[in-house]
Amino acid sequence: MRLDDQLCFALYAAQRAVTAAYRPLLEELGLTYPQYLVLLVLWERGEITVKELAGALRLDYGTVSPLLKRMESAGMVRRERATRDERSVLVACTGRAEELKERAARVPGALFTATGLSAQDVVRLREELWRLAQQADGTGSGSS
Repeated sequence: MRLDDQLCFALYAAQRAVTAAYRPLLEELGLTYPQYLVLLVLWERGEITVKELAGALRLDYGTVSPLLKRMESAGMVRRERATRDERSVLVACTGRAEELKERAARVPGALFTATGLSAQDVVRLREELWRLAQQADGTGSGSS
């Protein structure tokens, strides 16, 4: 029962270290890590519902909503009720957020440089982490 032998602690420590490595890169863009994740989804998918965004980020609506409110106040996203279903709220990037996209495209490469991981290491690690997440969620096939 040693702390350093626990998978959960290794994941926690790695997550904190990676998020800390992102911080200076994102500060140059005026973004927090959660804001960066929101913009990644919106740059990839375009206008989507808050529910779809929350699902993509694997967060609950109550966590995403205040984040979007702050981003809207900062002029990065716009939110509006869907005309087809007024219960749904659509979210999209503003021009200000679109202008950040090109600069943000440099962030992953800078992170690889900071960590010293090769592209192959990153691919392998990402695949293993997604497999672990699926297994832990009960959505993976087989057992490990």
